[in-house]
Amino acid sequence: MNTQPSTNPATTNHQQPTNPTTNQSNYTHPSSYVDEGAVVGAGTKIWHFSHIMKGAVIGERCSFGQNVNVADGVTIGNNVKVQNNVSIYAGTVIEDDVFLGPSCVLTNVTNPRSQVSRQSLYEQTVIRRGASLGANCTIVCGVTIGRYALIGAGAVVTKDVPDYALMVGNPARQKGWISRHGHSLSSCSLVVDSLSSEQPQTTNNQRPTINDQLIQPPTKNHKPSTTPTTNHQQPTILTCPESGLRYQLVSSPQPQTTNNQLSTNLTTNPQPPTNPTTNQQPPTTNHSNYQLKCLDLDEEAPLPLNLTKGTKSYDEFKK
Repeated sequence: MNTQPSTNPATTNHQQPTNPTTNQSNYTHPSSYVDEGAVVGAGTKIWHFSHIMKGAVIGERCSFGQNVNVADGVTIGNNVKVQNNVSIYAGTVIEDDVFLGPSCVLTNVTNPRSQVSRQSLYEQTVIRRGASLGANCTIVCGVTIGRYALIGAGAVVTKDVPDYALMVGNPARQKGWISRHGHSLSSCSLVVDSLSSEQPQTTNNQRPTINDQLIQPPTKNHKPSTTPTTNHQQPTILTCPESGLRYQLVSSPQPQTTNNQLSTNLTTNPQPPTNPTTNQQPPTTNHSNYQLKCLDLDEEAPLPLNLTKGTKSYDEFKK
């Protein structure tokens, strides 16, 4: 085994993983192999029929289930959970607190051919802090999965995923936003600082959706605002029912558009429809215009200890 200290880019600002030969707190099942030259952090457990290859760098307190392969050149942060039947190929970077569900699939070549060697052309896939990959999902290489994103079971991800995004389907599409505790924020409680006096009072049964409160359709007498803010109300605050942490949607920075790009952008990002009979989606469903931020914790900060243990099942929060 390698006795030299190794850096781990997936564990920034954390203690570097220690070597398995000098760290007696590691556990490797007798049916598994940790090659000489692999680096495994303190408290990491490797279960049945798994293989950690030379050059892999793994952080502390990780867990690898049955039949897991970690290739040369992979870097894995702290407190990462990898379930059964997962292969993590060269070119993959996994940050702290990531969950890889059973039989999820990672790749490292977009156009593999048996006759064409591309071992020097592996594409990097980055799974950022706190993200979860559901069972049997597939991550096409060369993408970045944002912090605390949740990839639904069986989804096929073909492009970058923003922080806190809930992705489902083939190809994966963003269905909504998810909290750090894994609750859909489209059904979480809302706190609205203030609403425009133009908005009618609503009952609980008529309460507008999150997206309706963020963007209201134009009225007949509506005139475009000359101020940077286009909404009539203060930002909507979304609260996770389990943790109480608050989240806020903010507008994503939009790139400058040239005259040559204008016609293309109008085609790919159509303006809100003015004719109610058209079938175009309203702007409320365009999640790409927004980013979700946690108001109570920095995205790179670990959860407080009192928020790291669940006390209720998922179904209990839906009642």
